[in-house]
Amino acid sequence: MKILIVGGTGLIGGHAALHLQSLGHEITIAARNPPPAATPMAKLAFMPLDYVEGHASKDDLTGFDALVFAAGNDIRHVPAGADAPTHWLYANGEALPRFFALAREAGVRKAVLIGSFYPQVEPSLVDSDPYVRSRHLACAGARAQAATGFDVCSLNAPFIVGSVPGLPSPIFETYTAYAQGKMGDIPVFGPTGGTNFMSVQSLSEAVAGALTDGESGKAYLVGDENITFAEFFTLFFKSIGSDVVVPAKDQSHPLLPDEVLSAGRGIPVRYEPDAAETKRLAYRRGDVERAVREAVAQVLAGQAAAA
Repeated sequence: MKILIVGGTGLIGGHAALHLQSLGHEITIAARNPPPAATPMAKLAFMPLDYVEGHASKDDLTGFDALVFAAGNDIRHVPAGADAPTHWLYANGEALPRFFALAREAGVRKAVLIGSFYPQVEPSLVDSDPYVRSRHLACAGARAQAATGFDVCSLNAPFIVGSVPGLPSPIFETYTAYAQGKMGDIPVFGPTGGTNFMSVQSLSEAVAGALTDGESGKAYLVGDENITFAEFFTLFFKSIGSDVVVPAKDQSHPLLPDEVLSAGRGIPVRYEPDAAETKRLAYRRGDVERAVREAVAQVLAGQAAAA
């Protein structure tokens, strides 16, 4: 298939692009800016695109068999000085479904949205949290564009870990530095609570499965392992060879602050993906610790090269 990956310069979209290319598909990535030259995505066809600003046209999307959308907006994408809820509700709730409608009009046959797990696991947050509501509107709005000849499904994913060669990862660079004791006076602990984590490799496999075997109109809740935040930080210590076991404390953590925990600190967001759906999408499980080791190894290699 000829596949367009929107958000193909980031961790999730870039990894999906490379995985789908390895399966024999013809890949074009799209984003506001080209991928870093050091990444394998730099060798892929690139289309400049800003779906939030509505710059794409039907002609831009004509000729693609499938669309993978990995460019949903979160706290990292709010423009300076903008109101975050207003931005999310527009970017995710309005601009994103409109882009899927454009893809349908352009003759794209299949589309997969990579969304968020929150609306499915904690539906009560849809009414109380603007970010979660925006993700719900994105999922529902994209799937509402499904029609005869245009299959759409959503993969609603949890916290994602992993790496793409040459792609900087500020969050995993920070967590690795934290385990190395390079983050100043930040004490060693994890906030109470936890959630589901999934490797980017598992998610890319699910994307491939959704393109071939996904049910149109379906919202798939994908995921892997339920881990406390203290256990998650412990994996970074373990990956650098430390035997530190990170304790849990009921207080906000500078590297995992309360504002990014939509359900609230101390409230675990845990679930088990449906076994039949996991089999249908054909993605691996039990891959989180390996993915953390992979991410840390890339950070350590970068540190050594810069020394």
